[in-house]
Amino acid sequence: MPKNRNTFSSLSAWRRRVLANAVQGCWRWVQRTGAVTAESPGRLRFRRIGEGTRLAFPQGTVFGEPWIELGDYCIIGEQVTLTAGMMPDLDLGPDPILTLGDGVVLGRGSHVIADTRVSIGSDTYCGPYVYITSTNHSYDDPHQPVGKQWPRTDPVEIGPGCWLGTGAVILPGARIGRNVVVAAGSVVRGDVPDHAVVAGAPAKVVRHWDAERGWQPPLRTPAPMPIPEGVTPDDLRALAELELQMEAELTRELRSDEADGPSSR
Repeated sequence: MPKNRNTFSSLSAWRRRVLANAVQGCWRWVQRTGAVTAESPGRLRFRRIGEGTRLAFPQGTVFGEPWIELGDYCIIGEQVTLTAGMMPDLDLGPDPILTLGDGVVLGRGSHVIADTRVSIGSDTYCGPYVYITSTNHSYDDPHQPVGKQWPRTDPVEIGPGCWLGTGAVILPGARIGRNVVVAAGSVVRGDVPDHAVVAGAPAKVVRHWDAERGWQPPLRTPAPMPIPEGVTPDDLRALAELELQMEAELTRELRSDEADGPSSR
């Protein structure tokens, strides 16, 4: 008797779904269990890790934790590197080297390399793969490989409320003001004033805020409408569901019109 391929295909698809659900469930458990918090720091012994702060699993390279301070409610994405000092097991003195304020977000794959002091202000958000370093290679001696020459270090300071776009690079000696936007892929060195937008490599100020004239050049898009007072998260979810229903209904109507079109001609 010939085999019913549809039956076997259905069984095979069912097994794949069960296996996929099991693997995904195990991975979610591993991620929850492997995350680093103040209550479950694992092997990491930070100088301070604030309430509500979480380092996602898997973590990137982390060393020099006794000289790293993490504020409250920080979000550290997967594979983020946090280092204090040029190598592990160095005595860096009594003061912190790397400091994150409250509510800092470091996107997946970002690196913060603090061979000398690096501070990131509260509520600064970094997209994925941002690179912040206080160390740069030197090339003074033309006869020696660059990688073998002693590097230069210079402190980095990033003010509160900034946004650093994907792939931004912050070089040694950078001092970024308050509420600064760093465009994706920019390379920042030197001083950046408060309330500025910088872009490019090297980054230059492309927009700034003036107390009398507002943003210069003026913004090309209107400011987003604030959420009205009294609106709850449940109200927002209901509104989103209504918009999805309306989009689905509109899509059905368009498909119905397209299906009726040829027959009506």
